[in-house]
Amino acid sequence: MPTTRRGFIAGAAVSAAFAGYALRAGAQAAAPDTYRNEVFGYGPLRKDPNGIFDLPEGFAYRVVSQAGETMDDGLYVPHKADGMACVPLGGSRVALLRNHELKATDINFGPAGVGRRLIDRIDKSKAFDLDADGHPLPGGVTTIVYDVARRRRVSQHLSLTGTAVNCAGGATPWGSWLSCEENIQQAGTGVGKNHGWVFEVPARARGLVEARPLTGLGRFQHEAAAIDPRTGVVYLTEDSFDHLGLFYRFLPNDRRRLEAGGRLQALGLREAPEGCDVRNFKGQPVTWRPGEVKEAVWIDVEGPDNPDGDLRLRGHKAGAAFVGRGEGVFFGHDAVYFTCTSSGPSQNGQILRYVPSPHEGQPGEKDEPGRLHLFVEPADDKVLDFADNLAIAPWGHIYACEDRYSETDRNHLKALTPEGKVYTVGRNVFEGNAELAGVCFSPDGSTCFVNIYWPGITLAITGPWASFRA
Repeated sequence: MPTTRRGFIAGAAVSAAFAGYALRAGAQAAAPDTYRNEVFGYGPLRKDPNGIFDLPEGFAYRVVSQAGETMDDGLYVPHKADGMACVPLGGSRVALLRNHELKATDINFGPAGVGRRLIDRIDKSKAFDLDADGHPLPGGVTTIVYDVARRRRVSQHLSLTGTAVNCAGGATPWGSWLSCEENIQQAGTGVGKNHGWVFEVPARARGLVEARPLTGLGRFQHEAAAIDPRTGVVYLTEDSFDHLGLFYRFLPNDRRRLEAGGRLQALGLREAPEGCDVRNFKGQPVTWRPGEVKEAVWIDVEGPDNPDGDLRLRGHKAGAAFVGRGEGVFFGHDAVYFTCTSSGPSQNGQILRYVPSPHEGQPGEKDEPGRLHLFVEPADDKVLDFADNLAIAPWGHIYACEDRYSETDRNHLKALTPEGKVYTVGRNVFEGNAELAGVCFSPDGSTCFVNIYWPGITLAITGPWASFRA
C-alpha cells in the first residue's frame, strides 16, 4: 500500500508516543501488562489458500525470493534464510541483505546447488574460508534489489560467501549489512579458519564482496548487531546454546570504519559487581520483574579474538551479567531492544531494553549510567513465544519473529505497542512450521519483509497499516 498522508500522521503519532514512553520507562518501573491484555491490532487472521502465510483481512503478501531459484549471477538462492535488513537505494528501490544460516556441511543447500555443481562459478579469492575439499563454505549473504512502488524484484545475487552459520546481523547507518556467524568452529575441524566473526556487506555492491572479518567485534556465537547512529556504538547479542551468553558493545576507533578496531565490552549491573544472572529461570532467585529498571556498567573484555571459545565465561567472571540466548537486537527511539529467547520462568523468552547513557562510552558515564529495563517477559506462550529477530516499524511498534519449533504451535509474526501490548500480524502455515526471521520494513512504511527460514522464502507484506486498533 502506498503510504498515505493518514498513514504518515498515524505513524508520527505512534512514534511520538513510543519516544515518550521510552523516557517515562527509564524513570519508573510500571510493568507493561502484556500477559492478559492483547490488543486487536489488525483483527483475526484469514486462512491463506496457498498454505504459506496467514494475514488479517486486507493484507497480502508476495513471494520475493525462494530457495533453489536461479539468481542473476547464475547461482542458486541458498536455503535457510535468516536475518535480513532493508537498505534504501534511492527512489522506490531497496536492497534486502539476507543471511543464509548454512553449516560447512550443508553443501547441497548453498549457492552452488546440489552436489556443488556450480562451485566453479564462485570466486574463491573472495571467500572467507574453504572446506577440506578446497571449496568455499556455503554460508553467506544474498542481496535482493526490490522495487517497493512496483512491488517486484529487480535482481538478486550472492554477495558474501565462505562463511558459516550466518544467523542475523544489523544494518549500519552508512548503508551496509553486518552479517554475524553464530558458531565458533575451529580450524582443522572440517574448515580452514576459526569462525565466529562479523562481516560487512555494502548494500550497493553488485556482486560478491571480499569476506573480511571485523575481528575487533569479537569471536563468539554472534547473533545480531545494532548501531546507535548518534554515537557509533555497536551493540551485539550472543546466542550461546548453553544459555550463558553476554550482551556486548563495541566502541569503535572510527565509527565509519569498524575494521579500524576499538574496545569490546560486556554489560553488567551496578548492583552486582561480581557478575549476575538476569534470566529469571524457574527454580532460581528472581533477579527482577517486568517493568524494573537497573543501572548498567560496562566491563572491558580481554582477548576478544577468543581462541579458546570462553569469552562469555571470562566476561562473567569479570562482572558481566548472563542472559539467556541473546538474539535479535534493534536500535530505535533512543534505546536498544534485544530478545533473550530462552529466558523467563517459563522460558518463553524476554525482551530487554537498554537506554544508553547521555555519555555512552565516555568518562561521564559513571555518573549517569545506562539503564537496563525488563520490558517484556511473557508468561503465556500463546501471547508471545521465543521472540527472536525483531525490528521497529516506522510507526514505532516492535515486530518480533517467533522461533519455536513445534508440531502443534505455529510460529507467528507478533508486534508490541509502546505500552507492551501484543498483537498478531501473521502466521507461518507453510509445511514444516519453520521459524520466522529477518523482519524489516521499507523506509516508506508500506512494506514489511520477512523470511520463512526453511527452505528459505522471502515475503513482502502490504496492507492497511494505518488501520491499527488498540
